[in-house]
Amino acid sequence: MRLGSRTLIHALRPSTRASVSLLLNPSAKRSACTAQLESIGPVNSSVNALVSISETPNSTQDHGPLKDVTIVVKDNLCTSSLPTTCSSAMLSEYTSPFDATAVRLLRDAGAYIVGKANCDEFGMGSLNVNSIHGPVINPHQSPNVFDVSWTQRERRSAGGSSGGSAASVTAGMCNAALGTDTGGSVRLPASYCGVVGLKPSYGLISRWGVVSFADSLDCVGVIGKSVNTVKQVFDVVSVYDEKDPTAASLELREQARSSAESCLSMSSSVIQPSSLEGLRIGIPQEYFPLELDSSIIRSLRTVISGLKAMGASIVSVSLPSTQYALSAYYVIASAEASSNLARFDGIQYGLRVPPPPEATHLKPSDVYAISRSAGFGKEVQKRILLGTYALTADAFDNYFLQAQRVRTYIKSDFNNVFRHSSVHFDPHPASPPAAGVDVLLHPSAIRIAPLLDVNGTGEEHEPSSLDEYLQDVMTVPASLAGLPALSVPAGLADDGWPVGVERDAFILRRWC
Repeated sequence: MRLGSRTLIHALRPSTRASVSLLLNPSAKRSACTAQLESIGPVNSSVNALVSISETPNSTQDHGPLKDVTIVVKDNLCTSSLPTTCSSAMLSEYTSPFDATAVRLLRDAGAYIVGKANCDEFGMGSLNVNSIHGPVINPHQSPNVFDVSWTQRERRSAGGSSGGSAASVTAGMCNAALGTDTGGSVRLPASYCGVVGLKPSYGLISRWGVVSFADSLDCVGVIGKSVNTVKQVFDVVSVYDEKDPTAASLELREQARSSAESCLSMSSSVIQPSSLEGLRIGIPQEYFPLELDSSIIRSLRTVISGLKAMGASIVSVSLPSTQYALSAYYVIASAEASSNLARFDGIQYGLRVPPPPEATHLKPSDVYAISRSAGFGKEVQKRILLGTYALTADAFDNYFLQAQRVRTYIKSDFNNVFRHSSVHFDPHPASPPAAGVDVLLHPSAIRIAPLLDVNGTGEEHEPSSLDEYLQDVMTVPASLAGLPALSVPAGLADDGWPVGVERDAFILRRWC
């Protein structure tokens, strides 16, 4: 491979050039694994990243590509050895009789599953404050307060909904973690915590054994401290699974690989393999809203300067439908969540709360409502109500169908700017346009990790506030289009907290 993810991230984050991955040294892996397992409890008491910890982590293989690698799994992926609560009272007592496909593949590759990660309830949230287990505390600390005791340091959000996964990696409790990404739930925490977060193309990692939020958007993602670690885990779990009806077929995977190979050949330098000569990077005009923090813009400019110095071409592009993406996402995601969570009625699945003697029993819904009101948190209830309304006869055309039309426009926008068409969107693309780009580069979030107040909610976070929902404005377009996206650290903001930049890239199809 003459040009790939390692070369690009090498350019994006110079501080990683001197890093040495533990995965490359077997003896170091064993000692590091033991040290991690022993330190998890004390560290987690301050971070609250894990909701359950394995007493005796084990794998199904003594040898494999992930032997002795420690992995944390988000609490909405089924594990037979640990509870799967989705951070909800509705599933507080649930332990799955089977492992999710992604978890089984990790065990078969020799990885140790050391715990389950805290998350927003059923994956609904951007700050990881909607959890029955309490908020996740971002373990990153500014260099300016390195000598300050933990109790005196700032309490900031780790991002959501996979905040526990990102925080556990940042805190050194594991080598890598699995999360799920519906509208940015892997990339946003990765940006806040200063780690690498990958959302692969829709359908590449099996969703069998994942508790569904929104079926057409949910993706299993990988979080790690380095791109090499993320890639090594991704290579293990990104296999076709016949049990997942949404899995990308073997034929589609091969088409994507072949198309990406041709893209790489056009963008690679034969003379200088480390050069980015020929690579066209697009900067979307619509990804710089007024809410974007100025320190994030400065970090992005530094990244762009480094890429230009390595020979990449920087091109301004337009994705005009981006302004409607957030509204369309919340309509579609809430509608699908309303349907998926209907199974948790206290009779077939989930928490059962007996009706009080004075309650009416004229309709089944009268009985369901008692268990669902007790089992679901406020954020989940809010999205169920929104989604149910969007699916009613009166609102279906004006909301749900309109959101699906916007989704088609967003896919078309991406397809028009990339040098190669997506095989999802166009299985038999024509000759690629010479003016297209290979990679889109933009901030992963509109700001750095927000402060948590004394109650564990986001800064200035009120029930009527839309602030939490705006966190996803940078990430939902790639989710709606089914594109792969990677958030990587891009230095620190003025106050010493991490800044992340995101690549929405056709070229990522080389390995995701």
